[in-house]
Amino acid sequence: MLHNFCIYHIDAPGHELGADVISSDEPLLCVDDLADQVAEVLDYFGLREVMCLGVTAGAYILTLFAMKYKERVLGLILVSPICKGPSWTEWIYNKVLMNLLYFYGMCGLLKECLLQRYFSKELRCSIQGAESDVIQTCRRLLDERQSLNVMRFLQAVNARHDLSEGLKNLQCKTLIFAGDSSPFHAESIYMSEKIDSKICALVEVQACGSLVTEEHPISMIVPIERFLMGFGFHRQPHFASSSSNGSTSPASPSRHAIVAPELLSQESLGIKLKPIRTRVRVET
Repeated sequence: MLHNFCIYHIDAPGHELGADVISSDEPLLCVDDLADQVAEVLDYFGLREVMCLGVTAGAYILTLFAMKYKERVLGLILVSPICKGPSWTEWIYNKVLMNLLYFYGMCGLLKECLLQRYFSKELRCSIQGAESDVIQTCRRLLDERQSLNVMRFLQAVNARHDLSEGLKNLQCKTLIFAGDSSPFHAESIYMSEKIDSKICALVEVQACGSLVTEEHPISMIVPIERFLMGFGFHRQPHFASSSSNGSTSPASPSRHAIVAPELLSQESLGIKLKPIRTRVRVET
């Protein structure tokens, strides 16, 4: 997959490694500002069209970006996305997190709250007792973030608006991954139902939290590969030497087919692939 792409990773403001604390004099950004900043990044690098991949709140920002800048987004790959405004429960919970960030920084309690959002109970509560490398790495990365900058981003996310109506007019092909242990699982399913079924496919990942990218990345490979094939991206076939004098003749492409053609249709997304299960709505 990497052979076909140049990847630009966009951090939320002040979330990059080594970032300084954002001055309190700087105005707070809303989610629309964050979506507009994505466009500014593309303009800076001279990128006309992009394929976007985002997780949870990042998926929300990129979806909003796709709505505002339809001509610049070829496709969306969304992992445990959110699309509604926060419920009262989430709003209060986020307020608690923001108070912890303001008064205590990236403390142990706060990290535990975030880990519950990120990962499944199976990963967080290992039978062996020792924390997995994924959890340990996540703790370390959280420690490296500026608490007040994280708080500002959380304020923007907690004031987000509902995208439900706009989803009906979304024009780009969309692939949604939903970890079935994610607190945003139901919202991800809801989002997939709001987008036109002709351009959207849903993949539910069993025994996985919000960060499918970290917890079950292997389960994403086949769906993403098929998704990208819909845009004309595919692995190049290899050619084998057939003579001893150094000349070569190309082998039949059919001998090197990665995926059978009949599996590339939209209906193929209904195949059950453990540890994932997929859903495609069939119109009657």
